[in-house]
Amino acid sequence: MKNKSARLKAAKKIRSRIRSSEKYRLTVYKTAMHTYAQLFSPRGEIVAAASSLEKDVIKGMNTGNIEAAKIIGKLIAERAIQKKVTEVAFDRSGFNYHGRVKALADSARENGLKF
Repeated sequence: MKNKSARLKAAKKIRSRIRSSEKYRLTVYKTAMHTYAQLFSPRGEIVAAASSLEKDVIKGMNTGNIEAAKIIGKLIAERAIQKKVTEVAFDRSGFNYHGRVKALADSARENGLKF
C-alpha cells in the first residue's frame, strides 16, 4: 500500500493535468469512516458537495462502505445536473481506483455524469 506522501504526489500530478483541461473536477476523498465528493469549477470554486456525514441521506447505515459510496455518487450527480454540469474530470485524489472510489464513480456515471 502506498503511503500518504506517495498518494499526495499522485494527486498533485492528476490535478495539474485536470486543470490544464479546463473542465469541472469531481474530487473524491475518503477516510476510514466517511466518503466525500466535491465538484469544483475550472476556476476552483466549489459548485456542489456530498458526503456520508449528511444524516438525512445515510440513515443508520455504515458510512465507510461501498453502499454509502454509491449513495454519495448518486447524490453528487444529481446536484451537479441541477447546476447544469454534465461533463466532469474525475479526480481520485491519489487513491487507487477500486472499492469505494470505483463505486462512487460508477454511481455518478449511472446517474448522468460523463467522464
